[in-house]
Amino acid sequence: MKFYSLHKQSPVVNFKEATILGQAPDKGLYFPEFVPQLDKQWLHHIENHSNEDIAFRLMYPYVKEDIPEEKLFEIVTASVNFSLPLVRIHEDIFTLELFHGNTLAFKDTGARFMSRCLGYFVRNADKKVTVLVATSGDTGGAVADGFFDVEAVDVVILYPSGKVSSVQEQQLTTFGKNITAIEVNGSFDDCQQLVKQAFADEELKKRLFLTSANSINVARWLPQQFFYAFAWKQWNHKATPPVISVPSGNFGNICAGLLAMKSGIPFNHFIAACNANDVVPKYFQQQTYKAQAPVATLSNAMDVGDPSNFTRILELFKHDFNELKKSVTAYSISDEETKQSIEELFTKYRYTADPHGAVGYASLIRYLAKHPNEKGIFMETAHPVKFYDVVEPILGNRIKLPAAVQALMQKQKVSTKMNVCFDDLKSYLISKR
Repeated sequence: MKFYSLHKQSPVVNFKEATILGQAPDKGLYFPEFVPQLDKQWLHHIENHSNEDIAFRLMYPYVKEDIPEEKLFEIVTASVNFSLPLVRIHEDIFTLELFHGNTLAFKDTGARFMSRCLGYFVRNADKKVTVLVATSGDTGGAVADGFFDVEAVDVVILYPSGKVSSVQEQQLTTFGKNITAIEVNGSFDDCQQLVKQAFADEELKKRLFLTSANSINVARWLPQQFFYAFAWKQWNHKATPPVISVPSGNFGNICAGLLAMKSGIPFNHFIAACNANDVVPKYFQQQTYKAQAPVATLSNAMDVGDPSNFTRILELFKHDFNELKKSVTAYSISDEETKQSIEELFTKYRYTADPHGAVGYASLIRYLAKHPNEKGIFMETAHPVKFYDVVEPILGNRIKLPAAVQALMQKQKVSTKMNVCFDDLKSYLISKR
């Protein structure tokens, strides 16, 4: 499998090169040259296969020239060694819980996969790799956990000051050793732009072995297909494929789901569940994409005004708006609707959702109101305890802290404060060399 830049001004590369580079030299995202097709009989009997076997089958076409089969199976086994259960809310609505990994967020899966791939690829490198990542909340913690104490890899995480939850911030800032947190006085988009500038800077590329761990990296993005295969495995209504509602910020997760659908998993439709950051819902209304400044919401990990992975979605549908609209609907959910959804899920169904899952639920309810014969799944992307300061006041109940989180909250935060200034970031990265 080869990967090309969506800007089409850089050479095609293999999976190893795409993983190490993160972003193409022309600043484009890498995209596979073709979409592998899953065997229909295998899909029909998918419940007979283990999650490890499923994950291996999904990733093998993308990496087979770069990672031996035995090593790939070892990597996917470490990436899916926790539960990802499909939970029934009521007869027409289910949720796929993606938060049972170490950092209680869906990004644990992709971060584990990428960290192990990168570790394998650079095992004989003559200098350290610097993983540079921007986070709106969960990515940073998952990457920190995945790469913690990995030999020959330093991780630098940029996060927006005051715009992540207290649990998220503790996960970003308390690892130490090879993990460094930079607290940026700006938005997630500012952090992401600084990362992109770093990858484009010729001096940094000469001085550092630099790569990314955001979903712009194919090794983070592609394994998110696992979620959708596991959802289909657990779906008992095979005659009525589900609608999938995905809380969407940087659009890596839903893009992976659409790729899984294009590979053959028979989903009926996808919903891009957005908060007040509505650049994509506006695109569906106006057929014009226009980046905008992000606004802060209760579902902070989705506070993105220029989602990087949306360009991959456009490529997946060959930039055909009408074809895209057949498969995807986008909604914008307000904070008030988010609160109402958290309350409704708890009072009606005794289910405690985090704000991002609540956005997914509200969007699914809105869609099913117009399509009453459908059944759907919303993705629950983080444990509600990560947003206890949002959820508890709405429900009037305390969320029991898992033991790992209790210990985490006692650790001392260590971060480096920085303004939105690329020169400052560049100097910092060079000083750590």
